[in-house]
Amino acid sequence: MSYWFRNDSRMPQMRLKVVSFGIVAIITLLLSGFWKLQVVDSDHYTQLAERNSIRTIPIIAPRGNMLDREGRVLVDGYPSFSVLLLRDDAALLERTLPLVADGLNISLEDLRQQVEAARPLPKFQAIVVKPEASKADIAFIESHRADLPVLEMLLVHRRRYLRGGFMSHVSGYVGEVSEQQVESSNGRLRPGDIVGKTGLERQYNDILMGADGQRRMIVNSVGKKVEDLTETRATPGKPIQLTIDYDLQVAAEQALGERKGSIVALDPRTGEVLAMVSRPAPDPNEFAIRIPKEDWQRLNEDDDRPLLNRAIQAQLAPGSVFKIVMATAMLESKAVPRTMTAFCPGYAEFYGRQFKCHVYGKGGHGVVNFHKAIVQSCDVYFYNVGKQLGIDRISYYATKLGLGHRTGIDLPSEEPGLIPSEEWVQRVYHRKWYAGETISVAVGQGAVTTTPLQLARTIGGVAMGGIFKQPHLLLHAKSVGEDDFPISEDTTEKVTQAMWGVVNEGGTAAGAKLEGIEFSGKSGSAQVIGYTTRDKVGKQKRFKDNAWFVGYAPRRNPEIVVAVLVEEGEHGGAVGGPLARDVVKAYYEKKTRKEQGQYTVEFKRYDPGSKKKEIPVAEARPAIKSEDAMPEPHPLRVEHASAQR
Repeated sequence: MSYWFRNDSRMPQMRLKVVSFGIVAIITLLLSGFWKLQVVDSDHYTQLAERNSIRTIPIIAPRGNMLDREGRVLVDGYPSFSVLLLRDDAALLERTLPLVADGLNISLEDLRQQVEAARPLPKFQAIVVKPEASKADIAFIESHRADLPVLEMLLVHRRRYLRGGFMSHVSGYVGEVSEQQVESSNGRLRPGDIVGKTGLERQYNDILMGADGQRRMIVNSVGKKVEDLTETRATPGKPIQLTIDYDLQVAAEQALGERKGSIVALDPRTGEVLAMVSRPAPDPNEFAIRIPKEDWQRLNEDDDRPLLNRAIQAQLAPGSVFKIVMATAMLESKAVPRTMTAFCPGYAEFYGRQFKCHVYGKGGHGVVNFHKAIVQSCDVYFYNVGKQLGIDRISYYATKLGLGHRTGIDLPSEEPGLIPSEEWVQRVYHRKWYAGETISVAVGQGAVTTTPLQLARTIGGVAMGGIFKQPHLLLHAKSVGEDDFPISEDTTEKVTQAMWGVVNEGGTAAGAKLEGIEFSGKSGSAQVIGYTTRDKVGKQKRFKDNAWFVGYAPRRNPEIVVAVLVEEGEHGGAVGGPLARDVVKAYYEKKTRKEQGQYTVEFKRYDPGSKKKEIPVAEARPAIKSEDAMPEPHPLRVEHASAQR
């Protein structure tokens, strides 16, 4: 009996110990949990709590304006609203989506797709479901703030361009940043940001794009604002001032009209681009919001290729404009006697094949010397010059005179053109160069291709005696490149005198003559297909020659050079010459008016044939100083990339 009583007295003590240890263990676990929540993971849970109670609304920075060389606004922005969808509360979002879709006139399916696409993003990050809110949308959101806390309006600044595609290939357009751009931005860009996609918008995006701010507020459990917290102001983008002269741009736009082609005007003394037109052209205002998929597909599939900037991307045979390169090579190389003459009956035979002159079937040029060969654009004369020079000598001089490589203009996606050589044909086609191919190259046909900008720079450089400035669009840019290939005084004089004769001595561009101005130039009509093939298939419109003309003034050390390309225009002198003349005339009219205290030129409306083209008006402002346009002159940088949506 005593044994059992002894054990009974010990058992309560053992149980008490077990219970005590259990209580201590539980308290220890609770304390460690509290320690982890309150100390170790306090920052993490503080952030989660703030996300539930603090809402962050971005403040979008407006992009900088683009100004012409006199300070007139070419591209600016206007305030607008985008509709944001807040995704903090998944259950509330799912419950209100049908009402949101109905109120904003958005397909419920499209809205769900946008929400699904944003699923990988943090829930506190709102998404734009309607880039451009209408008045009805704004009224709907304001009247339903109590029952639709998932909607918020975001003030943005939409890009505004001059209407009708005016200067659109130069300015470019903006669009939503791509995944590739986000990844390569080192955290500077976020999904949904608006960035430059093409043209100057892309080239100088870092300058134009500012820094976004943000507004933080406390909201209650249903998303209603309770209190404003902090606001970080957005830093607007900086404006850029361009070399473009609005008045000359208007003249060039009016001159080209609805024709498919390009006009480029530049100052060969500085490389400043005064005007650049490419047609057809899209209206960049269509990209400022969000271009529908169907419209984007239509632009890409259009046979006229409106997204192509022909001024720097149209790689086409230059035709007889290339004869200026041949003439310079002939005199500088001394491989061909400068007194050489040739007889032109309208054709010539080389290597068992007949090569026609452009006057074939209408007689011939007769005996032709150097000067007459350029003035009358005699193919037979330059066939003979090409035969004696050979392809590699032609390639050397053409390359030195600025062809076959990019000019370095501060626009993305410039094409290099092509100057063929024996090395090129071996590398690309793995065959030898045939001597008969040189005959075609000698008159700007065959494998040789150039862009309008390249030809403007080349002709201007020859007239300058071998100084080739880097074309650029940013005014007061520093580190502007220059290629020097000294051309003798005698060669420069003979070549420029002949180009003066093209316009002023009854040459191929006699219709482009300007009274009181030493307007000079060279015309060209480049075949799309050969004469033999054309005879077989017939003279269909799509096989018409491309019309070229490059004109400048004055005859020596020119102030302005204008390159004109009209696709399927047929006759360079008759079609391209008058267009270049109109731009040069506008330049000198403005120069005269400026000396008299007037600063703009009044242009008559230009009717290209059927439709009257209306030119938009830039906002006139006093000229700004260069330091107001940018913090400091920006060095030229060239980006070569394909155009993006």
